[in-house]
Amino acid sequence: MSVRRRSRFWVETGLGVLSGVAATVILVVPDWIEVVVGVDPDHSSGALEWYVVAVLVVSALAFGLLARREWRQPALGLSTER
Repeated sequence: MSVRRRSRFWVETGLGVLSGVAATVILVVPDWIEVVVGVDPDHSSGALEWYVVAVLVVSALAFGLLARREWRQPALGLSTER
C-alpha cells in the first residue's frame, strides 16, 4: 500500500469518526446552537439540530465507505508475480 493511499485512508477514517462523534454530541446536547450562537433559529423545535445530525450521520457513513474502499483496493504496482 502506498504512502498516499495509506494517508488517504487515515484522513477518511478520521473524518468519519469525527462526524460520528459530533452527531453523538449533538444528540446528547440538543440545544447547543442556542448556547453557542445565542439565537433560537428553530424556535425550540429542535428541527435544525436533527438536520445537522442527519447530515453528520450521512457524512460519517460516506467517509466510512470511502475508507473501506481505499483499504480494500489492491495496491498498484506492488505485484510479486512476474
